[in-house]
Amino acid sequence: MASRSEQHPDSTTTTSQRASAARQAVTPELRRWIIEQAQAGYAAPVVLQSMRVAGWDEDVAADALEVTLQDHLNALAEQQGLPAALSVPEPQLDASPAQVDCGDRVVNVLLAMAQPRIVVFGNLLSPEECDALIAAAEPRMARSLTVATKTGGEEINADRTSDGMFFQRGESPLIQRIEERIARLLNWPIENGEGLQVLHYRPGAEYKPHYDYFDPAEPGTATIVKRGGQRVGTLVMYLNTPEKGGGTTFPDVHVEVGPQRGNAVFFSYDRPHTSTRTLHGGAPVIAGEKWIATKWMREREFK
Repeated sequence: MASRSEQHPDSTTTTSQRASAARQAVTPELRRWIIEQAQAGYAAPVVLQSMRVAGWDEDVAADALEVTLQDHLNALAEQQGLPAALSVPEPQLDASPAQVDCGDRVVNVLLAMAQPRIVVFGNLLSPEECDALIAAAEPRMARSLTVATKTGGEEINADRTSDGMFFQRGESPLIQRIEERIARLLNWPIENGEGLQVLHYRPGAEYKPHYDYFDPAEPGTATIVKRGGQRVGTLVMYLNTPEKGGGTTFPDVHVEVGPQRGNAVFFSYDRPHTSTRTLHGGAPVIAGEKWIATKWMREREFK
């Protein structure tokens, strides 16, 4: 394999030529080079650093890298007969910040994965907000239902042994404040989100691994997506810390997020397909109980 210095685009150019590279258009040759580096196993940060060393402006290089790789992935997906990619919510983490300012609250970034896109946030909700959500939801709890993709309605699912309820979007100052914070955090319009759902898991309760998008092959999906298109992102907020168990699992990538009060896990899926590797579940609660609040994001305004 060639050394990293040999991998630089235009690595034989002079200093003045390199300085002018940032003003050049992104050429087909550069796009091919980026794809070759990705296929050779070089991570995006390594490729970006090589482009910077070769004289490319960081913003130009980052844009070229993102667009080229996304176009390449879309082309591969099309060749494989996968559904078209959709825009997804995405927190501003390009500079690897330790924190994100959401206006009324500073949220910590605890973990960030690219494929699949999983981000764990700390301090998203205050203890008082967690307690207030539980108190407001508790009188309205009932056996949790799931979307029935065969009919477009709702149904009891044996894989989901919890109680739950939905808040209407913006139905109280508390809900409105949290929704505005989420919108800033994930760069996604409030109106493109479903109402906040609160779930309560007692000992032994769980939600077996599943996908949050609606399966295009199911007969009821066409009815479901009329209200706002596909689901494209999920945010699970932990309202308490169970004594044991209750983590959010991602079996395809062997990741489990421990439920800690005030923290949250976000993941997105740009197409309704298993290739997103967003299979996830709520592990059984072993001791104590678990309260969570879930926000699902749609591709369009949810009505």
